[in-house]
Amino acid sequence: MKNINILIIAFLSICVSVTAQKKSGKELRGDKYIFNYSYQKAIDSYNRAKDLTIEGQCKLAESYYNTGQNIKAEEVYAELTKVEAGLSPEIYYNYAMVLKSNGKYDLSELWMEKFVYFMPEDLRAISYRKNLKELVYMQTDEGKYNIENMTVNTGAEDFGPCYYKNGIVFSSNNSGPKMIVRKYSWTGNPFWDLYFSEIENGQMKKPEKFDKIFNGRMHDGPASFSNDGNHIAFTRNNYKDKTKDRVVELQIFFSDNENGKWSKPVPFKYNSEEYSVGQPCLTSDGKTMYFTSDISGGCGGSDIYKVTKDETGEWGSIRNMGKEINTEGNEMFPFFEEQKGVLYFSSDGLFGLGGMDIFMCPLSGTETGKVTNAGFPLNTRYNDYSIIVNGKTGYFASDRPGGSGLDDIYSVGFLKELEIGNKIEGIAMESNGNPVPNTFVTIYDEFNNEIESFTTLENGAFSFIADPEKNYKLTGEKENYADGEIYANTFGSEYIVSANIILVKNEEIVPVLVEEVKPEETKNTTTVINTERIFDLDNNTIYFDYGKYNIREDAVIKLDKVVAIMNEYPEMIVELSSYTDCRADNEFNQKLSDQRAKATIDYVRKRITNPERVTGKGYGETNLVNGCYGEKDIVSDCTEDEHQKNRRTEFNVVIH
Repeated sequence: MKNINILIIAFLSICVSVTAQKKSGKELRGDKYIFNYSYQKAIDSYNRAKDLTIEGQCKLAESYYNTGQNIKAEEVYAELTKVEAGLSPEIYYNYAMVLKSNGKYDLSELWMEKFVYFMPEDLRAISYRKNLKELVYMQTDEGKYNIENMTVNTGAEDFGPCYYKNGIVFSSNNSGPKMIVRKYSWTGNPFWDLYFSEIENGQMKKPEKFDKIFNGRMHDGPASFSNDGNHIAFTRNNYKDKTKDRVVELQIFFSDNENGKWSKPVPFKYNSEEYSVGQPCLTSDGKTMYFTSDISGGCGGSDIYKVTKDETGEWGSIRNMGKEINTEGNEMFPFFEEQKGVLYFSSDGLFGLGGMDIFMCPLSGTETGKVTNAGFPLNTRYNDYSIIVNGKTGYFASDRPGGSGLDDIYSVGFLKELEIGNKIEGIAMESNGNPVPNTFVTIYDEFNNEIESFTTLENGAFSFIADPEKNYKLTGEKENYADGEIYANTFGSEYIVSANIILVKNEEIVPVLVEEVKPEETKNTTTVINTERIFDLDNNTIYFDYGKYNIREDAVIKLDKVVAIMNEYPEMIVELSSYTDCRADNEFNQKLSDQRAKATIDYVRKRITNPERVTGKGYGETNLVNGCYGEKDIVSDCTEDEHQKNRRTEFNVVIH
């Protein structure tokens, strides 16, 4: 499966020429093979044609891409783009994606810019503009993951893992020795079956075919189970499809295990001969399911949907997960990690490293948090997809080089806390702890811009999705109560931030009388300054990770010292300056240094009296402490340790 063929054709180009061109017989034969997904046969026919129309060239490029022949696809697209007029912008996008898969990021960016020019409102274009500057960080191995290939992988396609009891159920077309092997026209490989493998010391043991009731004559899998392992949702081809389009859609079926025997599969109520549904992910209780579909009315390509059972146990209406997640490209393989409320999925429409990339975003009710690319080495310029996660470990599939076959299953160990956003939650309550229902709670960003509002229910509880490393203010309003207010931030390593709002009834508010202090009663005071302490603060410097502005643990020790000194001397005023190293462009570095300055200021201000005594700003990559200079075509050859010295915040005591 060198390119994803789970639901639909990976590239669906629209080729338009200025003048109509007559197709040769060989090109028409190639079109018939395309219709049946017989891409290699289509390639052979197109290459035998003397002259191809523009549409034929498009289909030839698609055929190369869909069979993993990306270099050939690049060559055809390069010739196509020499046409001065009449091409669909989709061709520019496809060419950019092929170049990225071939590791040619600079050239890919050139053609993506052309696509953006013609299609500025396309969700893929929006994602590109929003995340282009993150590419260097996506490509950097920050020590977040430990990736290991599974020894049970074969030379076939092994993908789509899901947790089941003490092991993993996954899909594979490793048919083994058979008298007759049915093959899939797209790849020429056998159809997929479901297999089970126990897990021992992180490795998958020798797999065996899962229950035969789930392995039919065409594609079966991927699957998903409820937490007790007694309820399964799985994907299979619609064997009874009789539509004229000759496309055999994928469908979802369910089965229950009673006394060790699986029941006859029951079809999902939204199965259809007109579109595909597949790749189910059940929540632990089996009452909610995320899945993939190319049903009309979505964002385009294949989208991720959610459906929940009602009180009668019937599936309710399906809900598209929205434009934060879905694009005109393909979003697939949803997995919902319930402990932290994070949705993992794969996409070729959101900005990434190439092919399908793994993304993650926090979910809270109907709210979707920030979508984040998981980064290297979990993602590569190849197809990386179908991840499942359980705490600090997980499994996923990839067709990256170095594996055992076409697609392999890998394990992933999460070595660092992933920056996937946070949840701020709490209870609107009275001072005695009693909840205050129907409180109108609003969350504001650090610039006092309203983000979202929520009216609490009987338990007074509320929760909001929040971006990491930010400051927030929350207010609570209720009739007959004084407004409540609390500040919270997401700079720590905890995913859930607690922030209860206290509201006081109006009749409980007692006016406070402030006694006037007469001038003659004031006393002159003199503060004795310990010069060694001041010198220590003046020479204090904290450092930051590459591309980051969060406060590191080693910086906390130094900042706590700053806090202690400033609380000891309440008249002291401190000014700080933040910097970056020379990598990335000036505009990005200026913004990053401003964020570092703000994070540092916020940390100190929250812990001292008269917080306005701390000020400062960022100065980008100016004032480098060494010769680690780099700009445009000049690339610095400094070591990481040398660059580290420039990623800093310095303190200066203005008034003792």
